[in-house]
Amino acid sequence: MKRRFLGIVLCTAALLAAGCSSNTDASMTAGGSDSSASAGMAADTSADTTKDTAAAKLETGEETGSSSAVKADPVEKKKVYVSPDWVQSVLDGNQEESKDYMVLECAWGTVQDAASYKDGHIIGAYHMNTDDIESEEYWNIRTPQEIKALMAEYGITKDTTVICYSDKGTNSADDRVAFTLLWAGVENVKCLDGGFEVWLESGYETEKTINTPQAADKEFGVEIPAHPEYILSIEQVKEKLADDDNFKLVSIRSRDEFLGKTSGYGYIDRAGEPEGAVWGHDTDDGSYLNENGTTAGLDVLKGYLEESGASLDNELSFYCGTGWRATIPFLICYENGMANMTLYDGGWYQWQMDDSLPVQVGDPANSDCRFTTVGELSTDKAKK
Repeated sequence: MKRRFLGIVLCTAALLAAGCSSNTDASMTAGGSDSSASAGMAADTSADTTKDTAAAKLETGEETGSSSAVKADPVEKKKVYVSPDWVQSVLDGNQEESKDYMVLECAWGTVQDAASYKDGHIIGAYHMNTDDIESEEYWNIRTPQEIKALMAEYGITKDTTVICYSDKGTNSADDRVAFTLLWAGVENVKCLDGGFEVWLESGYETEKTINTPQAADKEFGVEIPAHPEYILSIEQVKEKLADDDNFKLVSIRSRDEFLGKTSGYGYIDRAGEPEGAVWGHDTDDGSYLNENGTTAGLDVLKGYLEESGASLDNELSFYCGTGWRATIPFLICYENGMANMTLYDGGWYQWQMDDSLPVQVGDPANSDCRFTTVGELSTDKAKK
C-alpha cells in the first residue's frame, strides 16, 4: 500500500513539474487582440537559429517565427522609420500604440495577385493595393473623397497607428502609402525600417492567412486632406520655379534620368527634367540606405543637396517619376521636424505631358546642358 501511495505521489509531482515548465505565452496579433505574454519574459533563446532559417522556411511554404515578448523603447509620434523590435512590441501589446493599430503590407495589385502577401506576411497584416491610393491619369494621389472611402473600408481613423511595410520587390510602396496617410490626416504613421526582409532576419512570426479589414463604424475624425500643404500641384511648381529664388525642385531619380539619357519608365517616352531642377540622388540605388539596409538620416540628404547648390534651409519640393521614390526624403525631413518641404506629386510623368513646359537635358552645372521645351524632346527614351 505504501509503495502504491508513493507511486501516486511521484507521478503527481512529475505531472506538476511538466505543467510548470510548459510555455503558454501567446503574442498579440496585428488585429489588436489582448496578449497573455508577460512583459518580463526573457527573449526566445532560439531567435538566432530562427533568423538563419526564416527566409528559407518562407520559400518552402512554412510559417515562420515564434511567440515573442520583446521589449523596445517607445518612439515619438513623428518618428516614421521603426525597427522590427518596436513593431513586434506593438503586436505584443507593450506600446501605447498597441491600443489601436493596423499593419499594412503595401504592394501593387489586388490581394489575389499579390504574391508578396500570399507567400507570407506579418501576423494580422492586411494587403493594401497601391492602385487604391493612386489615379491612373498621372498616378497622383486619388481625390479626397476616394481616400476617405478607402480609410473607411480599412477601418482607419486619424487616431489609428498604421504600420506600413513592403519588400525589396516593391521598393518604396510603403513610403508612398505612408505619405498618403499623413497627407490624409492619420497622426501616427510608421514604416518598418528595412522592410519585410529585416522582419524575417529578426525571426518574428509570419502567416499566410488572407486577412480582410473591417469597415470603420465611426468617422475618420478630420477633413481629408488634413495636410494639403504637403503636396504641390504642377501649377504651383511652375510659379515657384519662375518667381521664388528660395525654392528648390529636387529630383529623386537616377543620374541617367536626371541627365535625360532615359525616362526611367517603360511607359514614358521622353527624358529630361523640369528646367531649374537639382539632383538629390536616387532612392532605388541604395543612396538613401545605411550599410545595414535601414533608412539613412538627414545628414545624407543634407550632403546631396549641398552637392547641387541647395540646402536644408531652402523650400524643398521632392519629385521623381510618379511620386514613389520622392516620398522617402520627404519622410526623412518629416520625422526630423522639418516643415519647409513638399512633394511634387505629378513628377516627370505629368510634366512631360505638356509640350509647352521648359525642360533641361543634362546637368545645368555643365556647359553642354540643353534647355528646350517638352515638345522638342525625342520620343525614344522609354526604359528598355
